[in-house]
Order: sequence, then structure tokens, then C-alpha cells
Amino acid sequence: MKKSDSKIAEEMNGHKEESEHIIGVVKENLRVLRHTRGLSLDKLASKCGVSRAMLSQIEQGKSTPTISVLWKIAGGLSVPFSELIKEKGAEGIQVLRQESTKVLFSNSKVFSSRALFPFAGNRKSEFYELVLKAGGIEVAEPHQAGTTENIVVVNGKLRLRVGEQVVELDEKDSVFFRADVPHEYSNPTERETLMYLVMNYTDDVG
Repeated sequence: MKKSDSKIAEEMNGHKEESEHIIGVVKENLRVLRHTRGLSLDKLASKCGVSRAMLSQIEQGKSTPTISVLWKIAGGLSVPFSELIKEKGAEGIQVLRQESTKVLFSNSKVFSSRALFPFAGNRKSEFYELVLKAGGIEVAEPHQAGTTENIVVVNGKLRLRVGEQVVELDEKDSVFFRADVPHEYSNPTERETLMYLVMNYTDDVG
């Protein structure tokens, strides 16, 4: 059944508001983290492999960073990924409503990552929902030394390349691997793949 024009417009507005919110959160966290570490834009650019111009655009809230760009920046700052998208939170029970969780996309839009954890306080583990569109490929650069990933496939199929090794996972299969080497997620099927990811960092990150 086709979506109505009003429904499409509503979804587009929702994505726009979500994107603007993420931009605001990232720019503040990046600015604070960079200044706390005494890094100029040039020095951070050299450490993370993201251009000075792009870093400046992100800090000014003029650019929506992709997942891969945020990973590079986090690596350059030696902080968990969540440090760039965290917000102040309350103590006790925290409910994360679907409409208010943060969704980040790859540059090609075939891969998305939705954070399923609160961002208050320091943490060594993160929990994400990953969606990889039919035929999609997402190449991930090495994360900080000692970082591991634990993925379970909920729907669809995943072809995972870690270094020179390749494994294929079907629904309800899971995999655990060191993510401090180049790795790649690909969907060899004609339907969307849904996965859940638990990311663990070593104690010396942050």
C-alpha cells in the first residue's frame, strides 16, 4: 500500500528534526572533547584522518556527520563512539522511546545504526540496532585497540569480513570478533537485514 503524501511529509519532517538534533549534540561534544584534550582543528584532523574543513563544519553545526566520519573522530580523540552523541541523562530507570532514539546513516544511506542505550556517564559497552539494506555494503575502519563486537542477526543474512576472514550468518546466528582491524558488513540478499550489536571497549579508552 502506498504512503499518502501527508505521511511521507510527516516522515521527512521527522528525519529532518532528528538530523538537526544529532548535529546539535555532536557539535557540542566535539568542541568540548577537542578543547579538553588541547587539540587544534589541524591536530585533530591529522590524528583522525578527517579534513580540518569537515571538522570545522561539524563543530559549527553546518554538516551532518556520517557513521564512518564519527568513528574516525572518536578514534582520533581516543574516546568511545557514544562520547560524541551522548546527552545529559537522569538517574534510575531511563526509557528510550523509538521516536527519540538517535539514528545515524552511512554516506550511501544503505546502512543505519540506532543507539539503544542512555548516554549519561562513562561506559565501556554500547548497544545498537543495525539495518543493512538489500545488497548493501558498509566498510568499517579499525576501532580503538581491544574493541570487540558481538552481533546477532535478527532478520535476513549477513556476510561479515574481518581482516582476511569471511563468515556468513543467517537469522538467529551470532558472531563475536575483534573490531580493531578492518571489517566489512554486507547483505547478499534482496531483503533488508536487521541486527543487534554490542560494542565493548577496553578499560584504557576514554
